[in-house]
Amino acid sequence: MNNIEDIIKAQIRQNGPMDIGTFMSLALGHPKHGYYITRDPIGAQGDFTTSPEISQIFGEMLTVCMIEAWIRGGKPNVHLVELGPGRGTLMADFLRSCKNAPDFAERSNIHLVETSPVLRNAQKTKLAGYKPHWHDSIDTLPNDAPLLILANEFFDALPIRQAVMTLDGWREKVIQLDADDNFIFGITAGGQKLRKDAGDAWIATLPAGHDGDIREISPVRDAVMKALCERLQKQGGLMIVIDYGHAIANAAGDTFQAVRQHQYVSPLSHVGEADLTSHVDFARLADIARDAGCAVHGPDDQKTFLETMGINMRLKALQAVNPNDETLAPGVSRLTDAQGMGGLFKVMAVAAQVSFCRFSPAGFQKPS
Repeated sequence: MNNIEDIIKAQIRQNGPMDIGTFMSLALGHPKHGYYITRDPIGAQGDFTTSPEISQIFGEMLTVCMIEAWIRGGKPNVHLVELGPGRGTLMADFLRSCKNAPDFAERSNIHLVETSPVLRNAQKTKLAGYKPHWHDSIDTLPNDAPLLILANEFFDALPIRQAVMTLDGWREKVIQLDADDNFIFGITAGGQKLRKDAGDAWIATLPAGHDGDIREISPVRDAVMKALCERLQKQGGLMIVIDYGHAIANAAGDTFQAVRQHQYVSPLSHVGEADLTSHVDFARLADIARDAGCAVHGPDDQKTFLETMGINMRLKALQAVNPNDETLAPGVSRLTDAQGMGGLFKVMAVAAQVSFCRFSPAGFQKPS
């Protein structure tokens, strides 16, 4: 089999309907044919564009937030980590911007968590001279110093599961094949409960809903967040999470989506050739962080965060130096558009609460 669609269909034929999380994991991360493994999906020639690719000021604002927290925390030795660093643009902007911070370069090591060989090559080019360390997962990140973690559009691509309310109660939404061998959505057969590995605690606490209601859970997302927050509590540090999503506890709705060539498409079409994501439940991530003992700042919408950090002042400064650069203002407008990225994207900071390391991020109100 030489494509991921055939591989997934073969598994469904053999094992029966497939949960959405397994479908996402295979379509995106199959070690040979997965979407993220085989291509650079970012930019005009790809399928989507991220905030760092739109404007350098995005990374600069995150730099101000993190470096100020690091200075407040006493300038300790740290590991600077980015999860899912794309082409390396955000990290490059961050490192360029922090050159004015005395001692940061000498007291930090760079770590990138990236599974895509294509994107790793792009990162090596973009970050030539900085000598970053690459990791396949968060498990191999060093544990000998506090962590400063950037997670921009990382959590949205982690696999989800969905439950549908039926007249017989909650059932799992699955992917199966029709008579013509096409992917279609279905639900688990009558009497077949949600699989236990979806998380018994979550199943037990699902509120009663109306027929057709959909609830989403991401055991993988929860586990990654828990592991990161436990790391922060042991080592000290700060994590900033930026993603599209919501902060509504127990929200219902179907957010499973696919993007190909900058257009929304069916998640069941162009398998392996489209980006699959879901909206991030920031309320759940915040609860996980607090349960681990961390302080949570935000989430704020991206517009509020960037404007609080001074994006408009930075725009004016850049325009004064580069008056003929016609990309600066449109880039900032796109990032802060309340009806677009500025409202849809959320920014949340998670800070360790340990006596030996206290980082207080700029740009947020007191911990929520």
